[in-house]
Amino acid sequence: MGLTKSFMMALSSIINNKVRSLLTMLGIIIGIASVIILVSLMNGLTSEITSIFDDFGTTSLTTTITPRSTKELKPEELYDFVEQNPGLYANVSPSVSVSGEVKTPDSGDDTITSSATGVSEGYYDIKRVEMSFGRFISYADCENKSKVAVIGSYEATYFFGLSSKAVDETIRINGTPYTVIGVMEEKEDSTEGSSDDAIYIPYTTALQATGTNIISTYVVDAAADEVVDEAKEALENFLLGVIGDSDYYNVSSMKAIIDEMLEMLDTMELMLVAIAGISLLVGGIGIMNIMLVSVSERTREIGIRKSLGAKHKHIMTQFVMESGTVSCIGGVIGIVLGSSMAYVAGKLLGMEVAPSTGAIVVAFCVSVGIGIIFGFLPARKAAKLNPIDALRSD
Repeated sequence: MGLTKSFMMALSSIINNKVRSLLTMLGIIIGIASVIILVSLMNGLTSEITSIFDDFGTTSLTTTITPRSTKELKPEELYDFVEQNPGLYANVSPSVSVSGEVKTPDSGDDTITSSATGVSEGYYDIKRVEMSFGRFISYADCENKSKVAVIGSYEATYFFGLSSKAVDETIRINGTPYTVIGVMEEKEDSTEGSSDDAIYIPYTTALQATGTNIISTYVVDAAADEVVDEAKEALENFLLGVIGDSDYYNVSSMKAIIDEMLEMLDTMELMLVAIAGISLLVGGIGIMNIMLVSVSERTREIGIRKSLGAKHKHIMTQFVMESGTVSCIGGVIGIVLGSSMAYVAGKLLGMEVAPSTGAIVVAFCVSVGIGIIFGFLPARKAAKLNPIDALRSD
């Protein structure tokens, strides 16, 4: 008997026992659907996190320096070092934070508490800043210690109603007036605390506002992803030579942070899939139990077939094909159900979620494999039946 005939007999048996077949498939359906949903959601979450970090620049190196009375890193020294290593570095910018109240001359007591960051013109390329209106901080602004500011869409809409109206207007940071020269493109929903809540001013102006001439934070941009590790090592060696003690500085790589986070997500995904895999194991045991019942019910049929010349392999093929078909159909239903639920869950969570082709193929292969593996024992039991004893069975 060929595989086609065995497949048709398996389908006939499934159709004739619809309820029992559906209950048999239930464990496989739940297991496959769970795996598809979890893998899809984790992939969507990974994409979201990667996208967020991409906005900060995956090649950026953040350097934090603890001020010392004897050793100090001047901006000119770091700029010269970056220029001398064009193969490792693309840009550099100081970063000086100025916290306080922000208002406009006409807003009266209506203020917001925010933080302005003093940066140089290089920050624009390092963080891939996108502008909606106006321009970003320039070299001349830093040289002249200009009282100018680039604001996010949150500040623009809060104080001026529309981002397009903010350019050339004035805001006050801790009472000091700054002319708005640009508005950044909206990235989220222009709410307080989001990435749209940001103010940038020249770093020299920020130093003046804080009453210090010491810069403790720099953002350095590596030339490419491939040289981030080498650039980090070279920068650490340079800082050791200038400062003299590694306890007084720290260089953190955005790429390393992303890699660590993705590794954690991968581990979490494996754990969740393993938990969902328990349903597949239960489903496989269910298939084996039902197939053993089926063998007991069809003992006489097996005896008749053997007496008519059916061989060991024919009986084995018939029952393995039946269990494999049950599992396969359950897997297909699970894939469709899991994909649909993953899409709905993604919409509810506000993420782009789509089952990967690889996850679907693996899920389908696993479902078929479970049917074959757990159907082997019942099939072997059926094939070993003595035809005379089988014919005597009621």
